[in-house]
Amino acid sequence: MEILRIATDWAKAEVFSSKFFLLFGGMFILASIGFWRLGQTEVAKSFVYPTLVAGILLLAVGFGIFFTNQARATSFATAYESDSAAFIDSEINRSEQSMKEYRNIVFKVIPCIIIVAALLIIFIDKPIWRAISITTIAMMTCILLVDSNANRRVEAYNEQLLMAKEQGG
Repeated sequence: MEILRIATDWAKAEVFSSKFFLLFGGMFILASIGFWRLGQTEVAKSFVYPTLVAGILLLAVGFGIFFTNQARATSFATAYESDSAAFIDSEINRSEQSMKEYRNIVFKVIPCIIIVAALLIIFIDKPIWRAISITTIAMMTCILLVDSNANRRVEAYNEQLLMAKEQGG
């Protein structure tokens, strides 16, 4: 029964983590509005659409994580009570898949995107491309901040699941 509490706490922590994506998304949208209303230079005006797109993407990620884990947290009790061993096995598989995705996407692809965006700032002199690159770097940094924390949380959750499996559920 302890593993059910741990799983529910993990899902609630993911829901809390999603709120940071929503916060960052809202901040990007507010920045877009600010650039639109207050931007006087060509460089400032070129930030309107990139920050708007980044804000919408972060909001989409945040809402996706929020609703997925909200539903998951409520379904844990039913799944655990019907078959605790199958519940633990499915959660181990899901957490290991998540860790693999974090290793590949968050810790390899996102840094490469940041490097490419930084190179675009250096080599392309158009304000729109610089705005896109700077906004991309800012958005990817937000994702790295939230997901590096989420990665550590899923690793700890996986360790607890493995211990629960060894102890027989």
